[in-house]
Amino acid sequence: MATEAEGGFAIHPMDQFLVKPLFGGSELHWYTPTNATLWMAITIVAIALLFVLGTRGRGIVPTRIQSIAELTYGFVHKMVEDVAGPEALRYFPYVMTIFTFIVFSNFLGLWPYGFTTTSHLAVTGTMALAVFISVTVIGFVKNGVHFLELFWIKSAPLVLRPILAIIELISYFVRPVSHSLRLMGNMMAGHAVMKVFAGFAGVLGLGAIAPIVAISAVYALETLVAFIQAYVFAILTVIYLRDALHPAH
Repeated sequence: MATEAEGGFAIHPMDQFLVKPLFGGSELHWYTPTNATLWMAITIVAIALLFVLGTRGRGIVPTRIQSIAELTYGFVHKMVEDVAGPEALRYFPYVMTIFTFIVFSNFLGLWPYGFTTTSHLAVTGTMALAVFISVTVIGFVKNGVHFLELFWIKSAPLVLRPILAIIELISYFVRPVSHSLRLMGNMMAGHAVMKVFAGFAGVLGLGAIAPIVAISAVYALETLVAFIQAYVFAILTVIYLRDALHPAH
């Protein structure tokens, strides 16, 4: 936060992440409609428009919207098959849902007056925890106690295996933490930087060439980050799924 005592100028880059009730008031309950729930609903509607309405024609020569939907579908399908194998394709709808929700949330958060739901740990943490529980259950259902071979590195010397097993076990339970914080941190940091530069541009007026150039550069970078972070979250999900299906080192 930057302040200027005489002019009363203040930049509050973190205010854009505040969750507020939609219909006034200050109290938040689990059932209170908020700006976060509104933008998650907008995200779901946008996904439906792309994959339902955008592809309803199913033309041999696809429209632009149909092409985007088909490219997204093919991209995620190939990622799941290449990383985790054909056996993992039965879980493709789950990965596809995660990827599209995150990428749409990220891009919608770049709109003027938009709200980035993926900048909140409550959202990214819930998704990461769902992935962690899902792949763990799949691992035990598919492999039984052999799923524990994921923590027993047979290629390592016998004397080191117990130590490595403890490290692998800790690393496994840290997965949902790193999985969620990575997405949240990247989305929050970029938006905060843009807000700071926008504040300086508003104060400098006609002399705000440097802040405007900086905002444009950061915005372009955030557009790239919005896709990359969705891809990273999705591919880590697929890697964890591969470990669940094939736990042996």
